[in-house]
Amino acid sequence: MSEAQERLRRWRLVLGGDGADGTGCELRGQDAAMDGALSSLYGRRPDGAGSGGSRTAGLGASAPNVARWLGDIRTYFPTSVVQVMQRDAIERLGLSALLLEPEMLEAVEADVHLVGTLLSLNKVMPETTKETARAVVRKVVEQLEKRLSTRTRATLSGALDRSARISRPRHRDIDWDRTIRANLKNYLPEHRTVVPERLVGYGRAAQSVKKDVVLCIDQSGSMAASVVYASVFGAVLASMRAIATRLVVFDTAVVDLTDELDDPVDVLFGTQLGGGTDINRALAYCQSQITRPADTVVVLISDLYEGGIRDEMLKRVAAMKAAGVQFVTLLALSDEGAPAYDREHAAALAALGAPAFACTPDLFPEVMAAAIEKRPLPIPDMTEQR
Repeated sequence: MSEAQERLRRWRLVLGGDGADGTGCELRGQDAAMDGALSSLYGRRPDGAGSGGSRTAGLGASAPNVARWLGDIRTYFPTSVVQVMQRDAIERLGLSALLLEPEMLEAVEADVHLVGTLLSLNKVMPETTKETARAVVRKVVEQLEKRLSTRTRATLSGALDRSARISRPRHRDIDWDRTIRANLKNYLPEHRTVVPERLVGYGRAAQSVKKDVVLCIDQSGSMAASVVYASVFGAVLASMRAIATRLVVFDTAVVDLTDELDDPVDVLFGTQLGGGTDINRALAYCQSQITRPADTVVVLISDLYEGGIRDEMLKRVAAMKAAGVQFVTLLALSDEGAPAYDREHAAALAALGAPAFACTPDLFPEVMAAAIEKRPLPIPDMTEQR
């Protein structure tokens, strides 16, 4: 195939259409099958509705048809593309109800967004589907834990050790690297040595609880991906002996899921995505659980669309910070880029010294390490996340 023909073929696949796309290129074999799979989701509509007045889908509401289509797209496209097409099919065609059928769940390519959809359907899910749904969710959770847990533990263990450094350590507890750097001004060139006026050491209580972490998670529908990631991180933090972790989810009610932290799948099925938002009530509960404010990190994960009492919410944040709590506000904990959020509330929190920003799962360990060490947070430029 010549370069010109290959270019026409690619344009034909991009444009779609039934020969009236202007390329004059006829698709055959796998190209035709790929085009058919795409047309089923993004094709032309008899009623002229949709994007540009002509887009539609031809999957219908039949589970066998959809299951066959899911198999086709997994054959023709890479996993990342399959996940996007599945998401579009659920959103554009209203196929959520079909996910209540076990055979459908077995056919889909599981990802964070699918987990969010399943959790939103949890309350209407028939018993025959729940075990399959849990298996799908568990598969995604295990993939996320494998990706995130090792780095999170390593990063936070280092932060905990550094935060526990003492100025009068025993000989075996001296951190020689930091001690030398702290005393370079005392270098004696004639003796080619450093006089260590100040020793820097590690804390001794390696097995004791050094920090309390409270994850306070908004479970409104728009926060689905954040709920999934936060539940995984909650389980990872809870597995570290030096951190006492509490996980709280909220909408207009508040639910403490700390007792479920040994299994993030149980945490996720304990959430109820959707509904209103009362951040003030959630923070009131979290505040009541704090016993060591100077050693506590509170992480609020919310888009800040508050349905509760705004002034009370801000007063609680101010009170916690005044008591010594490290307060972190994440507008999202996901890979989806800059989220929609209440800018007025974000600005008010920033004025209190609690800036609100979106955070990717890969950045979260660094954010937590900075909070534990009480140093400036690594806040990303949200304009670059768009």
